[in-house]
Amino acid sequence: MVRMPASRPTPESRPYHHGDLRSTLLAGAERTLREKGAGALSLRELAREAGVSHAAPGRHFKDKQALLNALALDGYDRLGQALEGADDPTLPLEKRLTALARAYLAFSIDNAELLELMYARKHEPDASEQMAAAVDRTVGSLERVIADAQERGEIIAGDPQHLTLLTGATLQGIASFAAGGMLAPEAALAGTEEFVHLLLHGLKPR
Repeated sequence: MVRMPASRPTPESRPYHHGDLRSTLLAGAERTLREKGAGALSLRELAREAGVSHAAPGRHFKDKQALLNALALDGYDRLGQALEGADDPTLPLEKRLTALARAYLAFSIDNAELLELMYARKHEPDASEQMAAAVDRTVGSLERVIADAQERGEIIAGDPQHLTLLTGATLQGIASFAAGGMLAPEAALAGTEEFVHLLLHGLKPR
């Protein structure tokens, strides 16, 4: 009697076994986000790509919304690391802001789709305290720099949150121009020092 070779299990039937499935799913999700957008994200498709059963991602993400939150949190963590690595409180304000702005722009240009998701998720009703803490670690760090500069009389008085919003909106505008091809990324980064100078001193001749 000839034994037929056992058929290989399909991804849907294959038992869960993966060294670091969560990281694999997040990497696959970010790749899909870059190439196709958030609307194309599917836990079932990510499971297929990872070679595990379609139920396996449920061990880490209960649904697509949980996956989006995790992806945004991972982005905030990386942005936070970039800003922390660039910040030097011993620098004069203009040089300190220039370093922070350059780090933010570099992250924004390299991760345009991810940053859009990050900002979208922080406004979702189901956004967690963990998301609020991640926002505070990134956007909040710039606000604290501005507040400290106000206390030292280096910039105008006013609501530091409002001034941070204006600064961030300008930075994000430059990043959007670079991502949309209206400004070369190299030019955006090279112009950071001039941008910060104009931000602090204005366009009016003195």
